[in-house]
Amino acid sequence: MRRRRNRSVATRWRNRGVTLREWVDRTAREYPARLAMTVFGAVITIFTLLLLPPWATASGTGARFVDALFTATSAVCITGLVVVDTGLYWSEYGRAVILVGIKVGGLGVMTIASLLGMAVSRRIGLTQKLLTASETKTGTSRLGQVGDLIRIIILVSTSIEIAIATVLLPRFLALGESIGSAVWHAVFYGVSAFNNAGFVPTPEGLVPYAADWMVVVPIMLGVFIGALGFPVMLNLLHSRRYGQQWIRHLSLHTKLTVTTSVALFVAGFVVIGAMEWANPRTLGEQDVPTKVLSAAFAAVMPRSGGFNTVDTGAMNPETWLVTDALMFVGGGSASTAGGIKVTTLAVMLLAILAEARGDRDIDVFGRRIPRDTLRLSIAVVFIGATMVLASCIALLRITDFSLSEILFEVISAFATVGLSTGITGDLPDAGKYVLCALMYLGRVGTISVLGAIALRDRRRVVRFPEERPVIG
Repeated sequence: MRRRRNRSVATRWRNRGVTLREWVDRTAREYPARLAMTVFGAVITIFTLLLLPPWATASGTGARFVDALFTATSAVCITGLVVVDTGLYWSEYGRAVILVGIKVGGLGVMTIASLLGMAVSRRIGLTQKLLTASETKTGTSRLGQVGDLIRIIILVSTSIEIAIATVLLPRFLALGESIGSAVWHAVFYGVSAFNNAGFVPTPEGLVPYAADWMVVVPIMLGVFIGALGFPVMLNLLHSRRYGQQWIRHLSLHTKLTVTTSVALFVAGFVVIGAMEWANPRTLGEQDVPTKVLSAAFAAVMPRSGGFNTVDTGAMNPETWLVTDALMFVGGGSASTAGGIKVTTLAVMLLAILAEARGDRDIDVFGRRIPRDTLRLSIAVVFIGATMVLASCIALLRITDFSLSEILFEVISAFATVGLSTGITGDLPDAGKYVLCALMYLGRVGTISVLGAIALRDRRRVVRFPEERPVIG
């Protein structure tokens, strides 16, 4: 009976001239928020089940459900927070599952976020040219279909991951690792870095390589590139065909993302370096070149990277606060990074500057930013701040940790960064569930809400009289 019903559905699709691919594409465009929530929820469930068997752990006793769920959520949401040591607790099978989860999660983030950008492009300024860098002879976009979009994202992301692994492999071999171990570590770090996951395959992580430029720099670049976002990468690749005039053909989104990301990196590098320069538990005992490298690394990781070469828990409280702010902003839209996104911050700052100058319009790089983009930016910031506030209150109620520690952990989970002061594994099960929910909402919540708000642009026939309340 069920087979007949399925066949009748397939027959109706064929009779209507609708293929499965067209149906998926239509669903992605008409219900992007619902698609994002459902897909990530299903994928997290699958990887949780894959981590539950006894052979997934090194001890062979099997993982607790909360630990498997937390690890799966952290991997798929490409966060990097862990409640158990990845290199010690999980078996080779378990670590392989985590690596696949990172890859699937990274592709899903970029695909869904790009689809949301396509669906609401007229509302948030992500033009179709940004996501459809080249067009076919008929004038229809090559990225107009979900399948084509996924293939290009896979090609671009995998190419960058392979490039990072190729650079790291000779260095790991030179450090005395076996061929198998060097290949595994190079591939793991390549995938984890580009996808801003923050997972490490060994218990000591990157701390032993704090002074090794040949290991640290490729990972920094991978995190930074991954945090720019697929639309930016595609636009940069597309602009190369214009030769010396390539900068003129960059989209506003690309210019805002790159300039804001660079500005945040420079500010973070200077401030974190100055605050930790004399701290004997972090940079204080290092030589000057290593201090510079460590400060630069610490400035890049809040983009959503989550790696560390010094003990984050040993940093000064004021450094935590600066890192909180950088993590909350995150990386670029439609990227593997989390947070409210750098373009959101840029639009807010430009609006403040325009208001201070008395300008009616928000102008930058010879372009005018629509007012509805500012409204969306305000909505994203408010939603993100509300998530952080509610989670902080919940964790403060069920734990004895300080506000600074809780705030750092919560923002790291919301922005899917993965940096921690060291309290993650000591949280009670209720606290772990709170962070699981926050990682999930932080990964899909803001882009989903953004899409839902942008796609509900109501047109009223009757408008009420205007009256200004007193502000400030």
